[in-house]
Amino acid sequence: QVQLVESGGGLVQAGGSLRLSCAASGRTFSSYNMGWFRQAPGKEREFVAGISWSGGITYYADSVKGRFTISRDNAKNTVYLQMNRLKSEDTAVYYCAADRFPIDRVRSKIHEYDYWGQGTQVTVSS
Repeated sequence: QVQLVESGGGLVQAGGSLRLSCAASGRTFSSYNMGWFRQAPGKEREFVAGISWSGGITYYADSVKGRFTISRDNAKNTVYLQMNRLKSEDTAVYYCAADRFPIDRVRSKIHEYDYWGQGTQVTVSS
């Protein structure tokens, strides 16, 4: 079992930056691929970015490619999402999630992730 707790959300102006963190409990964090998802009001939850267990493979949604960076620190049981050049359409609740399946690639489907955090709100004002 893994518990995930996101932090770092808030209100920022368009063009600004935020860094989200996701702290995980448990000794198996370093073996899980991790992902960030988001859900805007009235919309379905969508994949944002993912990172392999080693950190060697990353994958991004087209909408955030070049602006967001996912990283992880296995010694700290933490995964990060650096968000730059934020746009109003990035406004959403952001969730981190853990994928237990032992594969060396990043998956992007909601049902492929086993553990979820409670989410952190990101609001971008235009």
